[in-house]
Amino acid sequence: MANYSGYPAPNYAPSAPPMPDSYSAGRPPTEGYAHPPPPRSYSHPYPSPWASGAGGAGGSYFPPGTPPEVIRSFQAVDRDQSGFIEESELQAALSSAYHKFSIRTVRLLMFLFKNPSNPSKMGPVEFAALWGCLGQWQAIFYRFDRDRSGKIDSVELKDALISLGYAVPPSVIQVLISNYTDVYGRGALNFDNFVECGMIVKGLTEKFKERDTRYTGSATFSYDDFLLMIIPFIVP
Repeated sequence: MANYSGYPAPNYAPSAPPMPDSYSAGRPPTEGYAHPPPPRSYSHPYPSPWASGAGGAGGSYFPPGTPPEVIRSFQAVDRDQSGFIEESELQAALSSAYHKFSIRTVRLLMFLFKNPSNPSKMGPVEFAALWGCLGQWQAIFYRFDRDRSGKIDSVELKDALISLGYAVPPSVIQVLISNYTDVYGRGALNFDNFVECGMIVKGLTEKFKERDTRYTGSATFSYDDFLLMIIPFIVP
């Protein structure tokens, strides 16, 4: 089995790359699909890095500097010690550390952080990248959950996305929120809903920018390309 310690980690952390000055000049934040965020750094939610070569069976290794908590969480759910975990195992690992993740969110994370040689499973490199990414999303969640309700409402979601560089129109915010309306008709996002929404917005924005190379806010897609871009994010 290959050693994936050199495989580049997927970039689904919440921080957004800066846009060219010409893109945002003279535009209010609600126009276009992105607005450059102010510089910000996020503290890592784990202890100091621990140089590691530990991994599962078959030579699958964690990247150097992976915190021991991450390695232990992976090994605890990798029951067959194969060095790879499936979606149910990922759900167990995340739910024990962060929040009870829904299987829908877990499937999206499996898609976004899939192993290049074994797309139906996740290896140590992808797991470590996902864990650190979730720590950053958690910091954003806590920052914008201003009433400490444990949920993000539509105003808080809009502000959180703008802070990350994504000026999502109010109509789209309402569509996102409406997917998580409770039995009382109140729409709000808990942590895993917030991660799901944030990664969908970020992922689709990055896909859109591949076609909108001049940052005009417009792009041309064929029908096939449009479906191939959208469906993996909405049907994980």
